[in-house]
Amino acid sequence: GCPTDEFPLERGLRQGDPLSPFLFLLAADGLNLLMEAMVTRNVFTGYNMGEFDPILVTHLQFADDTLLIGEKSWANVRALRAVLVLFQQKYVGWG
Repeated sequence: GCPTDEFPLERGLRQGDPLSPFLFLLAADGLNLLMEAMVTRNVFTGYNMGEFDPILVTHLQFADDTLLIGEKSWANVRALRAVLVLFQQKYVGWG
């Protein structure tokens, strides 16, 4: 194929569309990358799970659910807000 000019989308996918799970995975992977970058740069602090050999947890994703987990701090709240705004702009295209 040949590249074309951008064009506006006139409608989204319908519920139950076979492409929906694949598009969700692409978006979920984008959020995963953003969260990993925030942790690597020490901007966001996850929550240590376990007593003897703790595992750092920052987010859990299952099916179409996402749970964001971190230590209780205003810095984490600001970091999560920044992640969600960036995710919205970069991967979802709203705003």
